[in-house]
Amino acid sequence: MAWKQFPYPDAAYVYTPHTLEAAWARLHAGDVEPFPTHAALVQAWLAFHAGDFERAVKLGLAIGVPGYAVAHKATCIYATHLEANDSQKLDMYEEVAERCERQQSEQPDNPAGYYWHAYSLGRYALGTSVVKALAQGMGARVRNSLDRTMTVAPMHAEAHIAFGIYHTEIIDKVGAMIGSLTYGANKEDGYQHFKTALALTPSSALAHSEYARALNMLDGKKKLAEALALYEKAADCVALDAKERLEVEVAIDELKG
Repeated sequence: MAWKQFPYPDAAYVYTPHTLEAAWARLHAGDVEPFPTHAALVQAWLAFHAGDFERAVKLGLAIGVPGYAVAHKATCIYATHLEANDSQKLDMYEEVAERCERQQSEQPDNPAGYYWHAYSLGRYALGTSVVKALAQGMGARVRNSLDRTMTVAPMHAEAHIAFGIYHTEIIDKVGAMIGSLTYGANKEDGYQHFKTALALTPSSALAHSEYARALNMLDGKKKLAEALALYEKAADCVALDAKERLEVEVAIDELKG
């Protein structure tokens, strides 16, 4: 397949190994990924942050399991924001989920193996049918991987965001009672996950936007003003790389809509 080009190229997203290391803590506040010691892995992350997702995937996979984190992040961000073909998008999520299971066995203490497993399965469900996915046991798999992510990396802000989405989507699709009794979904628990993510990553457009989306889905007009304020904050976030820019653009589009 032909990968689409990142539509917002910016010199600010093109790092050198030295400048990447200096910016690393801020860039990876959401996923607590350690700075790579492998030179080829540094190159893969440079490609990712600049928006060359295809190159990031190729370089990451060429390294093997130690390169899965960057390969999976690049694949998932590309699939979520840039891939227009629904079938191709689902295939990408499936491939990530399968590789994550290998990563979990070889790197049992690496949160990336669990987080991207949960992310890819969750996005696959959203791209097909959440209700059908829940009936097939996917909800438990997502929750188990998020629980494991939080166990090995309690400060993983994006796992908190994903947990918030988990609660939100289940309640929205099957209702509060069934969601609670069958899947342990709770609106306030979901909101708390978003609040924790915002406390950990106050400059994250993703955290602001997903909390806003949850408020709209579960509380509607009652929380409309709060949701709008969150979208406005997301749109005002300063992106330091391609991923963050795509997330800011999502918020801008929501405000336009």
